[in-house]
Amino acid sequence: MASMIPFKMVFANRAYVALATAIAAGFWTLFNVLDQLLFFSPVLAFYIPGDAALGFALSIITSITLGVVISMNVYVFKNSKVKLGASLFSGSTLSVVSSACAGCTSASFFLVTTFGVAGAAATSIFAQYQIPLRLVGIALLAWAYYSVNKRLNQACTLKLE
Repeated sequence: MASMIPFKMVFANRAYVALATAIAAGFWTLFNVLDQLLFFSPVLAFYIPGDAALGFALSIITSITLGVVISMNVYVFKNSKVKLGASLFSGSTLSVVSSACAGCTSASFFLVTTFGVAGAAATSIFAQYQIPLRLVGIALLAWAYYSVNKRLNQACTLKLE
């Protein structure tokens, strides 16, 4: 039960709830546009084919977890005497990169035209291992959450309000 105390401490402030919600909504939109599930032109359309359901569920988990982790890291950064740790960047960055399927989006065209054969190989690897890469990203976000939670439990590094 002690692990929920930092979560409650951060999200008792409505500003961090709003920040987490905005981050989660932004990344949810980005992931679904890149996975070609959400379209804005010529009309707003959202469609999930059967083979994309698992990827869609993982992008929801990633978006929510990104919002929580980044908000908690902002809280630590604002209230801590020490510098921001690597937990924000390692888990968050890999999750963003792995959650947008490079083989399924316009990024694949960019990779192939820019890097030639190496870009085509990278595109096929991303397309083939999209789900495992998303799971690795979620695992890194879980580690980032654990890391920031541990830092918040160490009250000696935080300023008292």
